[in-house]
Amino acid sequence: MVMGELELSTGLLVIGSGPGGYAAAFRAADLGLDVTMVDPSPQPGGVCLYSGCIPSKTLLFLSELIHDAARAEHMGVTFGRPRIDLDALRRWKTEVIASMSGGLMSLCRQRGIQLLQGKARFESSHSVRLQDAEVRRVTFQHAVIATGSETIAYPGLPFKEGGRVMDSAGALALADIPETLLIIGGGYVGLELGTAFAALGSRVTVVEMAEMLLPGIDRDLVAPLQRRLQSIADIHLRTKVAGLAEREDGVDVSLEGAGIHGERRFDRVLVAIGRRPASADLDLAKTRATTDKRGFIQVDERLRTADPALFAVGDVAGGMMLANKANREGKVAAEVIAGKTSAFDVRSIPAVIYTNPQIAWCGLTEDQARAGGIAVKILRFPWKFSGRAHTMGAPEGLTKILVEPESGRIIGVGVVGRETEGLISEGSLAVEMGALAEDVALSLHPHPTLSETEGEAAELYLGNSTHSISRKT
Repeated sequence: MVMGELELSTGLLVIGSGPGGYAAAFRAADLGLDVTMVDPSPQPGGVCLYSGCIPSKTLLFLSELIHDAARAEHMGVTFGRPRIDLDALRRWKTEVIASMSGGLMSLCRQRGIQLLQGKARFESSHSVRLQDAEVRRVTFQHAVIATGSETIAYPGLPFKEGGRVMDSAGALALADIPETLLIIGGGYVGLELGTAFAALGSRVTVVEMAEMLLPGIDRDLVAPLQRRLQSIADIHLRTKVAGLAEREDGVDVSLEGAGIHGERRFDRVLVAIGRRPASADLDLAKTRATTDKRGFIQVDERLRTADPALFAVGDVAGGMMLANKANREGKVAAEVIAGKTSAFDVRSIPAVIYTNPQIAWCGLTEDQARAGGIAVKILRFPWKFSGRAHTMGAPEGLTKILVEPESGRIIGVGVVGRETEGLISEGSLAVEMGALAEDVALSLHPHPTLSETEGEAAELYLGNSTHSISRKT
């Protein structure tokens, strides 16, 4: 140790303070472990809180209000044209983040968790050095790696603060509302932010190399969203960006694809082509932990790496890059370290895309069943038969349930429409507990509600749906 350097010893070191990291730290502290958490940011929360889930949802909530205000004219209520106060909007976003960040800080203090600001690099399986920190070295008995993931930049054009070529964090900084915005990538990040900026007044163009938006999600769930997006944005599938040049007053973009060629100028460009694990700068080679070819740290069902002292959770450990998954994994890792019998054995990981309409799903998807040769009975209940959907002016939705044909066990649920973020919880519980379609069908749902669509979809398996005709699928 260099003379004068501060060194700390702890029972458990958590590297990263996002949903996986702070969940691991909180659970470990509750179980009586001595916990230290380190992160380059001064406060816990991670990308999800500061430049991902939470700020994006504040914008998407406002975009829904703008959309609903416009639709209300058809229902007999007319609002004036929305006036966007960008300074006030930024303040609201900051207030939301600050409130949640303050809550996490309070929970850390109450649990006796020591927080360190700095970047950790492994020296060995039981020590790290910290960059840009007062404490320069930390030794530990166990560590949980929860460093998350990072956005993938356009080749040869790294993101820079204040640049016109942005990642999601740059877009959510709300430097302005661009008159024209190009989104590269038709995944959930690009479509969520595209929905928000279109509502705020931007002319949005989306380019996607694949033949469809949201690759990997069942087509019948994507179709209503794609129809809606085509009314508010310029969508180009089977299209790639051949060149990108950032100028002082815009971005010159060369496009190649079906029905579109040549160069166009946009005020800003959002690159949303995916994320990669934040594992490259950890110096994992100084430990026994291993990564796969893409950089994801390899773990077992107990979140143990190949190094007995190290665990990994969340995005950096692969799988679905979702905060709810990371949160559960963090708890499991803490419990295993504390000597408890625990494992990540979740059947159902619910996911939501917060566009308008929303898409949510859990368990097995129809595409996965088809690819795996798995026999399923698919029960679809269109929302055109839902009274509540009609009162909301949202009859374009769909609820579907995937059932094992012989047993009737529910193995997957998908919903597209308004407020699916709440609806999917019943489906996730059904899949997780191994419920039968009969269980959901015979559970009384309140009327009139969108949740009734789940009950009626299940009734299709029994052949007694009130508002739809049962058909063999």
